[in-house]
Amino acid sequence: QVQLVESGGGLAQAGGSLRLSCLASGRTFNRYGMGWFRQAPGKEREFVAAIRWSDDGTYYADSVKGRFRISRDNAKNKNTVYLQMNSLKPEDTAVYYCAAEYRGGGSSMIGQYDYWGQGTQVTVSS
Repeated sequence: QVQLVESGGGLAQAGGSLRLSCLASGRTFNRYGMGWFRQAPGKEREFVAAIRWSDDGTYYADSVKGRFRISRDNAKNKNTVYLQMNSLKPEDTAVYYCAAEYRGGGSSMIGQYDYWGQGTQVTVSS
C-alpha cells in the first residue's frame, strides 16, 4: 500500500516558478514508477511527467518539456518526488496530482497508475 500527499501548490505569476512535492509512504516506494498529472477545470486529467524507478529515467509531456523537471529522493526516510515548474504559463493552471505505479517503469497513461494523491492547486496569473 502506498499513500501519497502533495504539497507546494499555490499562486504564481506567469514566468515564475513553483516546486511541488509528493511525500510517499510505503516500504517499497523506491521501486515504484512515479508520475505527475494535472486537471484543469472542464478538462480531462492529463500527463505531465514521469520517472522510472530503476534508473530515474524521465518522461515529459510536450507542453512542459524544457520548463518542468521531475526528480525523486529515495534516501532513507525521504520518500519524496518533486516537480520543479519554471517559466510558468497561465495554461499551467490546474490541480496537480502525484501518482505511483508498482510496475516501476513510469508511464504517461492514467490507467497504469495504482495510487493517487489528493491533488494540489496551481494557479498562474497573467
